[in-house]
Amino acid sequence: MELRWLEYAYEVYRQGSFTKAADRLRVAQPSLSQQVAKLERELGARLFVRGHAAAVPTDQGRRLLSYAEQMLRLRDDLLREAAEASEGMNRTLAIGTPAITGGHVLPPLLQAFAAKHPEVQVRIVEETTECLEELAVSGVTDLSILALPIGDQRLETRPMLTEPLYLAVPPGKDYQQVETSNGQSDATSGSLLSDYATAPFIMLKSGFGFRGTVLALCAEHGFQPRIAYETSSVETAQTMVAYGLGVTVIPAMVRRFTAPMPIYLGLGSLTTRTLVFAYRKDRYLSLAAQAFLNVWRDVAERS
Repeated sequence: MELRWLEYAYEVYRQGSFTKAADRLRVAQPSLSQQVAKLERELGARLFVRGHAAAVPTDQGRRLLSYAEQMLRLRDDLLREAAEASEGMNRTLAIGTPAITGGHVLPPLLQAFAAKHPEVQVRIVEETTECLEELAVSGVTDLSILALPIGDQRLETRPMLTEPLYLAVPPGKDYQQVETSNGQSDATSGSLLSDYATAPFIMLKSGFGFRGTVLALCAEHGFQPRIAYETSSVETAQTMVAYGLGVTVIPAMVRRFTAPMPIYLGLGSLTTRTLVFAYRKDRYLSLAAQAFLNVWRDVAERS
C-alpha cells in the first residue's frame, strides 16, 4: 500500500468528487481514479459509490478513510518535527482569528513576535468561528483564536484573556419595559439584561461564535431575543445601536469611544467571555507556534 493512494482517496472523500479532488491535487482525473481503484483492490473493499457528479463514501469506506486521515496526519507531523529538529524553527506560522478580535489583540503580539523572530512569516487567516474550528482541526492554522466554549473536542486550548461583556443601548432611548400577560407594560425587577427582553436585538450572523454567546446569555436570563437585524460586523452593530435601531451585547475590547457611539451598560463581573488559542491536541505543535505562545505569555505578564 502506498501513502499516495491514501492521500488521493482521502482528498476524494474531503471534496466529495473525483473531479474536484483531481483539481485540488493537480493530477489527471483518470490517474486519480486508477490510484483509488488500486487502494480498493489492496483493501478488498469498495470505498466510494461513484455517481455522475459526486463520490459518496460507503459505510466501510468512511471507516477506512478515518484511518487514512490519521496516517496522513502522522506523516505530516513526522515530517514537520523532523525538519524542525534538523533545520530549526519553521519559517511560516498561520494564525486564525475572527477579523475584529484579531484587529484588537494581534498587533501588539505580532510586533513583539517579529522583534524576537523576524525570520518567521506570520499569515493571518480571518474567518468565522465555525470555519476557524475546522481550520484548526485540519491543521491549516497552527493556532486559532476562539472564544469558549469550543464545540470540537479534538482541540486543545491555552487561555488568552477574559473580558467583561456590555449591553450597548441607544442614547436617550429607554427599552426597559416588559409586557405583562394582560398586555400592560411594567418595569421589570429582574436583571439588567432581562430589562431589555422586549427590545429589538442586533445580532451577528450564524457562523460567528459570539452570536451563540449572546443567545446563551439571553437564555440564562429567561428570554429569547427578538432579532431585528443581523450583520457580520460588530462595528456595524454598534453603529445601528447608536442610531436607535436596537440593542446588542458586545465584548469590552470593541467598545467605541468616538461618535456615533451607543451607551454601554455593565452586565456584572461574572458576565464575561474567555478567548483562547486553539490547536489540534493530537498534532505536533510547531516551534513557531510554541514561540508565539511564549510571546503571548510574556506580553500578558507585562500588562
